[in-house]
Amino acid sequence: MTRALPDSIDEMASLLGEADYVADRSLATILFLSLRMGRPIFLEGEAGVGKTEIAKVLAAALGRRLVRLQCYEGLDVSSAVYEWNYARQMLEIRLAEARDSSSAETDIFSERFLIKRPLLQALEPSAEGPAVLLIDELDRTDEPFEAFLLEVLADYQVTIPEIGTVTAEHPPIVVITSNRTREIHDALKRRCLYHWVDYPDTQRELEILRIKAPEAGERLSRQIVAFVQALREDRNLFKLPGVAETIDWTKALTQLDVLSLDPAAVDDTLGVLLKYQDDIAKVQGTEAAEILARVERELAAVG
Repeated sequence: MTRALPDSIDEMASLLGEADYVADRSLATILFLSLRMGRPIFLEGEAGVGKTEIAKVLAAALGRRLVRLQCYEGLDVSSAVYEWNYARQMLEIRLAEARDSSSAETDIFSERFLIKRPLLQALEPSAEGPAVLLIDELDRTDEPFEAFLLEVLADYQVTIPEIGTVTAEHPPIVVITSNRTREIHDALKRRCLYHWVDYPDTQRELEILRIKAPEAGERLSRQIVAFVQALREDRNLFKLPGVAETIDWTKALTQLDVLSLDPAAVDDTLGVLLKYQDDIAKVQGTEAAEILARVERELAAVG
């Protein structure tokens, strides 16, 4: 069931919480403003901090359909907006020739031969209301597509030469994410409200684990969060673990019936938390044991 947009920042935060997303007030504020002003929201941050999840949560919480455009190098209009079903068109032409009919020349460029890709799907009306359009990892595309996207977001319309212009009756809720592998042009950023999604602090990450991995005991969850937070302080790692990796590691440890972290459990499961061999080699063994000992001292100090 479609739900009305929140009327306050607190209501926005509650809406996210109902969908099991633990947001800080700054994120709840920018999302509230994005919805109320009808502006796209541009989310930047490291991989695994929950940017994509925000769009999924918005769709679920508001009862809207989620339309996802996963970006990649070489993404073009035929993959992002529409293309013609050439196989069906050729079949129609041959059938028309067999019937000795000339009507196929115009009929083949009708909507029934149109393959609708995510951007076009998001502009179409729906009984569920405007869609949530997730344009994921925009930084993976090239500049020409970025320029094309700027046109689409300007008027929420696309032109199909053979049919005409398709304009959204009600603009979709647009969430754009970037891992910042390259800078996105200011022209597109100016059209959006911006938010940097950072790694969560200790308390918020612990709350996330209580929701996403409730099977883990309180002691294990606190050890995991403290260990991961310590790793993030070490900027010598090639790729710092994100929230997604924290959740995966917790679930992996509970699958192994680990009730409390020890050096052996850490060494055996680092491949769930860290994704590069150089990082694993750097942490495994003595370094992991030292971090774990420090974590134990800190947890003992706070009781």
